Amino acid sequence: MSKLAIVILNYRRPDLLADCLASIYAAPPRCALEVWVVDNASGDASVPLVRQRFPQVRLLESPTNVGFSRGNNLALREIVAEASATSVLLLNNDTLVPAGALDGLVAYLDQHADVGAVGPKLLLPDGSLDRACRRSFPSPEVAFYRMSGLATLFPHSPRFGRYNLTYLDPDQTTEVDALVGACMLLRRSVIAEVGLLDEQFFMYGEDLDWCYRIKQYGWKIVYLPHVIVHHYKRAASTRRAIPSIRAFYAAMRIFHRKHYAATTAAPINLLIESGITIKELVALGRNLLLPPAARRVG
Repeated sequence: MSKLAIVILNYRRPDLLADCLASIYAAPPRCALEVWVVDNASGDASVPLVRQRFPQVRLLESPTNVGFSRGNNLALREIVAEASATSVLLLNNDTLVPAGALDGLVAYLDQHADVGAVGPKLLLPDGSLDRACRRSFPSPEVAFYRMSGLATLFPHSPRFGRYNLTYLDPDQTTEVDALVGACMLLRRSVIAEVGLLDEQFFMYGEDLDWCYRIKQYGWKIVYLPHVIVHHYKRAASTRRAIPSIRAFYAAMRIFHRKHYAATTAAPINLLIESGITIKELVALGRNLLLPPAARRVG
C-alpha cells in the first residue's frame, strides 16, 4: 500500500504553517499519511502551535536556521532510513493543498513507473501561474536569454522562453527538466538513489540541482496541471532581504560551477560569473535605495 510522507520546512510563519497543515488534514489522501514539520529555529509560536493543534505531526526542531536544503534533509534523512513511505512530498509552508490534490499526485506517480518526480500547477494569490513550477535547466544559453531580458521580450518563443517554458500551454501535462521545491512529489526510492538535497545551497537552486541529478539517473520529471496547489510565494513582502538576495545569486554560481563550468569555455565562464555579480550588485543597490522604513536587511 502507498504511504505518503510530507515534509514542510518552517521559519517564522506560524500563520501560514497553520493554514497549510489545516488544508492537508481537511482532505487527507486515501493512502497512509505522515506529515513532518522541520522548524528552522523560528523562536516564535510555530513549535507550540504544531504541538497543540497538530499533535499527529512529526516535529523536528533545528537549533539554528540551517537553510532550506539542510533543514529539509533533517526529515528526508529519517524518511529514507525508515523506508516506510513510498513517496515524499516536499511542500512549502506558504501553500494550501485543495481536496484531491495529494491523491492526484500520488496516483500519477503510482501509475507511471518511469517517472521519478511530479509537480502540480502552482497558482499565485492573483490566480496566475507560478512560473517556477515547470522549468528548463539554466544552461549558459538558457540563462543568457533569461538574464538578458530576451525571455521577457519573447515569452512565446520556443528558443527564448525555454527557462519557464512560457511558450507551452500551462494546461498541458509536460515532461520537464525541473519542478519547484515548493511542491514536488518524489519516489522515496529515487531520493535513496540520487541522494538528499545538496547542502551547498542555503536556499534557492537546490530544487534545480535535485532535478538535474534525478534526470541524470534516467528518471522522468512531469508537470501535472490538472492538479492545482495554491502558493502565496512571498505574499507578505514584495522585497527580499539582503541575505536572501545574496543566497539567490550564490545559488546561480553554485549550480553553474557544479553542472556546466567544466564543459564551458573559460571566456564564457568569466562572462557568466561577471553577469551574476552585476545582477547581484544591482539587486542589492535597489534594496539600499529603499527608504529606511521599507528596507529589509534580514
